[in-house]
Amino acid sequence: MTEGAISVILADDNLIVREGVRALIERHKDLRIVGVASDYDEVVQGATSLEPQVLVTDIRMPPAFNREGIDAAKEVRKRHPGTGVVILSQYDDPEYVSRFLKAGVAGYVLKKAAGPELAAAIRNVYRGGLVLDPAVARDALAGPPAGAPGAAEGDPYEALTDREKQVLKLVAEGRSNKEVAQELAISVKTAMSHRENIMEKLGLHSRTDLIRFALKKGVIRV
Repeated sequence: MTEGAISVILADDNLIVREGVRALIERHKDLRIVGVASDYDEVVQGATSLEPQVLVTDIRMPPAFNREGIDAAKEVRKRHPGTGVVILSQYDDPEYVSRFLKAGVAGYVLKKAAGPELAAAIRNVYRGGLVLDPAVARDALAGPPAGAPGAAEGDPYEALTDREKQVLKLVAEGRSNKEVAQELAISVKTAMSHRENIMEKLGLHSRTDLIRFALKKGVIRV
């Protein structure tokens, strides 16, 4: 493990799966497992005490707790907005993906594809990106982003200035305000102002909504 590696908490109620995924992640020197969890309480408590940069969790939690991965994701995001969440699931139903996107999850990887894909997803989510398995991405993104103006109101994208479109692309790619400012040779304050204007014009409320919008418009690719 290298210094400055991305800290990860891994949650799955199946010990064999959990250890297998842990081994896959630990093959990458830039990723570091700081904790493991097998149920909802362990996920939330671990995220609170360890403050990981990324949480990787299965959808299902033990029935006794009457909780699901989406509940853990919501609670972790509520307590630690800076923690990115990657769902590792066996389900390729777009309905699941849509639910998790609305909960603030930024990554959805199928277990059958886990390996290099999971490591890449963790890195991208850590950088602020959105990662969806290609098998579910198209259908999951078919609906309009939460809060976005409907088609009947025209194309909100065309209401953006050329500079705002540039900022939209960079933010959707996971760039920070500082990185956007450096890329476009503007001040950080101006970059933040452009971002706020974009969110207001598009009727969006979160980075995930913004990324979904950019994906639907073809501004970026999954």
